[in-house]
Amino acid sequence: MAIYKGITAEQISELTCGYYAGVDEVGRGPLVGDVVTAAVVLDPNNPILGLNDSKKLSEKKRDALYEQILEKALDVSVGRASPQEIDQINILHATMLAMQRAVAGLKARPDRILIDGNRTPELDNEAHAIIKGDGLIDGISAASIVAKVVRDREMAELDERYPQYGFAKHKGYPTKAHFEALAAHGVLAEHRRSFKPVQTALESDV
Repeated sequence: MAIYKGITAEQISELTCGYYAGVDEVGRGPLVGDVVTAAVVLDPNNPILGLNDSKKLSEKKRDALYEQILEKALDVSVGRASPQEIDQINILHATMLAMQRAVAGLKARPDRILIDGNRTPELDNEAHAIIKGDGLIDGISAASIVAKVVRDREMAELDERYPQYGFAKHKGYPTKAHFEALAAHGVLAEHRRSFKPVQTALESDV
């Protein structure tokens, strides 16, 4: 495994030759819900224009690119770890587990795995970590978009079940509105009990 920081255009070209899978995660910071990862194998003969770090795209643009990725990519796989798993093994290890699940779900067998960030999980494939890779490498950008759209839609569904928490707006992140909802309405089964604001809310209910 190599960790790339300040990666050069030549290194990107070498890493993205042949078939590779881009991997990224969404949802390490929220207080509620799964951490979601995606692995995407793009088709070099069917490019998708406009790919970028999902955080730099509007919701409308992300949704449009998400549909293109599902249509044009050679393979797309989503992995996740539950709030219970996050509480048991911590968010870092749960994220690595979710990445392993996303890669394991691929039907295609890519030459290598390129992961956004500064570490990789244990994988059978050749794997490389690329810091800020979601804005540099199309496959990682695609994975960030898929993971973001999937998780945001799950937060919208949770919002329909528990509208008083405002999940559609803050997506489960630790905002003032989320803290106020926790104080007013308590902790849900979907909350991550190992996260400090949730622990605080649980203690206040005792």
